[in-house]
Amino acid sequence: MKTIEKLKFIPLASPDLQPADIEAAVAVMQSGMLVQGERVKAFEEEVARYLGVKHARCAANGTATLHLALTALGIGPGDEVIIPALSYIATANAVELVGAKPVFVDVHLDTFNIDADRIEQAITPHTKVIMPVHEFGLCADIHRIQEIAAKHNLFLIEDAACALGAKENNRFAGTFGHFGSFSLHPRKAISSGEGGILTTNDDSLAERISILRNHGIAYEGDKMTFVAAGFNYRLTDIQAALVHSQFMRLDKILNYKSNLTEIYYSKINNPKVILPTVPKTKKHTWQSFHVLLDESLDRDVCMKQLKEQGIGTNYGAQCIPDQQYYAKKYQIDAKLRFPNAFKAFRQGLVLPLYEKLNEDDLIRIANAVNQLAQ
Repeated sequence: MKTIEKLKFIPLASPDLQPADIEAAVAVMQSGMLVQGERVKAFEEEVARYLGVKHARCAANGTATLHLALTALGIGPGDEVIIPALSYIATANAVELVGAKPVFVDVHLDTFNIDADRIEQAITPHTKVIMPVHEFGLCADIHRIQEIAAKHNLFLIEDAACALGAKENNRFAGTFGHFGSFSLHPRKAISSGEGGILTTNDDSLAERISILRNHGIAYEGDKMTFVAAGFNYRLTDIQAALVHSQFMRLDKILNYKSNLTEIYYSKINNPKVILPTVPKTKKHTWQSFHVLLDESLDRDVCMKQLKEQGIGTNYGAQCIPDQQYYAKKYQIDAKLRFPNAFKAFRQGLVLPLYEKLNEDDLIRIANAVNQLAQ
C-alpha cells in the first residue's frame, strides 16, 4: 500500500538565521567580551545611519525601549498617554509601569492603525504623550499625528516595534517623533532573540537613555558616577553581533516578504476574508499579514481548521481595553467604545509570512484559507 506523505507543518513564524549570523555571535563569545560593548555601539551607529537619525540606543527588548522613552521624558503618575486600542499589550503596559494612564483611541479597520481623527477629542489637560503604533509594520497617519502633537505641545513616541524599514512618503518610521521604538523579537524581520532599539535626534534624550539603561551610570572622564535610579536594560554584544549581521540584508528580507504578499493577494479569493490595505504613500514591512474574517466565521475555529492542515496561525494584536486587567481597572466596555479594535481582535487572523517560505508554501496556505467555511 502506498504511504500518503504528510505535509510539513508551516509555523506562523521562524527566524532565518544564516551561518554568517551565527558566526558573528560565536566570535563574540570566543572574545570573552559578552556584555554591552563595541558590537552594540557598532550596531547602533549602523541603524542610525540607515534611518537617518542622530542617535540609536539598544536595549534589552521592545518593552524596555518604551519604558525608557517614557521615563526619559519624565512621564509618571497623573499623566496621560494616548495609545491605540489595538496593539500588543506591551504598548499599554509600558505606560502603566511609569504610573501614567493609557488613554485608548479606536483604530481604522483598513489599516489597523490609530484613527488620527479621534485623537484630539481624547486630549485632556493631563495628556503628555501621543504614542501611535505602526501596526503590523504599516506606518500610522504619522504626519497628521505629528501635527496634532505639535499643536498641543505633546511628546510623540512612535511604537515602531514591527516597523524597522517601514516608510511614509520615503521617510522611515521611527524618525518623526521624540523617540522611535523598535523590537528585535524573533517574529520581527531581524532578531537578536530579545532586544530593542530607541532612535532620537535629541542629544540630551540620547544621553538620558544611555544613563537609564545602564543602572543610572554617567561618566566624567574615566570616573563612573551614579546620577539616576536606572535599570539594567542593556543589550549584550552577543545579541548585537547576531542581529547586526542580519541587519546588513534587511532591505533584501523586506523586499522578499513584499514579493510573497503578492501571492496572497493573487491567490486568496475567499469572499469572507478581507485582505490588508496598503496606502500608496506607505512602505509596509509585513511583520504580519493580518486578514479580517467575516463575522459569520469563528476565528478560533478557523485557526483550528488551518492547524489541522499543517498551517500555524494566530490572532494579530489585542484589543487592549478588552483585556482583563484594563477592562477591570478602567471599567471599559471595549466592544461599545472601541468597536473597530474589538472587531480587529476578535476577527483578526495572521497568516505565515517570512523569508523561509516559498511560493509553493504560500499557495498552499492560500488554498487552505479559501476552503474556510463560506
